[in-house]
Amino acid sequence: MAKAKTNYTCSECGAISTRWTGQCADCKAWNTMVETVVDTPGVNRMSQTPHRSLAQTAPVLSLADIEAIDVPRFGTGIEEFDRVLGGGLVAGGVVLIGGDPGIGKSTLLLQALSSLSTVRSTLYVSGEESGAQIALRAKRLAVDAKDLKLQAEIQLEKILGTIADLKPDVVVIDSIQTMYSDALTSAPGSVAQVRECAAQLTRVAKQTGVTIILVGHVTKEGALAGPRVLEHIVDTVLYFEGDTQSSYRLVRAIKNRFGAVNELGVFAMTEKGLKGVSNPSALFLSQHDSQVPGSCVMVTQEGTRPLLVEIQALVDTSHLPNARRLSVGLEQNRLAMLLAVLHRHAGIAAFDQDVFINAVGGVKITEPAADLAVLLAINSSMRNKPLPRGLVVFGEVGLAGEIRPAPRGQERLREAAKLGFSLAVIPKSNAPKGKIEGMRIITVERIEEAFNKLREVD
Repeated sequence: MAKAKTNYTCSECGAISTRWTGQCADCKAWNTMVETVVDTPGVNRMSQTPHRSLAQTAPVLSLADIEAIDVPRFGTGIEEFDRVLGGGLVAGGVVLIGGDPGIGKSTLLLQALSSLSTVRSTLYVSGEESGAQIALRAKRLAVDAKDLKLQAEIQLEKILGTIADLKPDVVVIDSIQTMYSDALTSAPGSVAQVRECAAQLTRVAKQTGVTIILVGHVTKEGALAGPRVLEHIVDTVLYFEGDTQSSYRLVRAIKNRFGAVNELGVFAMTEKGLKGVSNPSALFLSQHDSQVPGSCVMVTQEGTRPLLVEIQALVDTSHLPNARRLSVGLEQNRLAMLLAVLHRHAGIAAFDQDVFINAVGGVKITEPAADLAVLLAINSSMRNKPLPRGLVVFGEVGLAGEIRPAPRGQERLREAAKLGFSLAVIPKSNAPKGKIEGMRIITVERIEEAFNKLREVD
């Protein structure tokens, strides 16, 4: 097949050049020239043009006349993985999963495909490992992979040919950065190759109904490597979180066209692979024999699942001209804002104190409902006095010192009560309509009110 003609397009201004240059001649931006394919009349590139629609042309209809049908799903055999996916895989869906090297992406997908291969046709395409390496991993994991088809290949055209011949239900591409197309001359892993290969695989998925799972590399900042358009093309984007030195892994849904975003799956890495954790709240709660200063438990909402997480604070006298502010698992800029609110509205100054905040268990909390727990933990550490036993809190703190409500407050309280917590400090707007068995609830409207009411409990 003749190679398609290519040129180079500036990703900043769109200027086109017939050869690669380090600097765009039009906008003077550096390293923005990206190789792209030029459509040539009469050239049949895999019987598709790069700009052809993924679906067949349909007539214009009124939205009210279109029947809303739930998307049918099929499970992977791994309950936590299905939860993150929104209930399972969707025929014709494209899933992108990324994470640090060695965190367990290939392990999880090999387990899922092995389970699926007993009831569906599956294909595992590996561009990073040989068939012998994957067979050795399957043996170590003790999975039933006798019906799992495997292909060690990185050329896109050969992979598409295999998909057309076998017609599998589920295909895993491990990884998209190792694939290349003959239509481009750039090396595998380049922006042009990653974008072209992902677009062709997505087109095949939409037209044939095969489910494709793409494994993506991440940069040192933790974002998916390659063009940002990769996340826009696919239907679902999953991220592995957690420290590779820890035995626990978190899989979070960042985007999902078929389910809720920010769903969280919790896994434990064992000798037999990744196992789902049925009660993840136990992972994020430290086991103290007695209450310790600087520790406060909050309820965070991860998708549809409420999780109890322990927030720890350590406040110590600073010996540096500028006091340190360090936050692990929470946003550091928000910590600086909360310390200013603490000083202005509660009269507690920490300008000469080093403040360290940590969310136990390696979980990352992005919602502002952790604000109240952070301030209570800081105050507890500064006073060197533990908070009451069995206390759980949640609530957003505004710049005016007000306590704002958090979504799904009833679910948070029920989850805390189920795990044995007996005292809750929550925003007044989240006050439950009915009584929650075994739990005393204190509602507050301002940060100074929260401190005063907890002192009365002490």
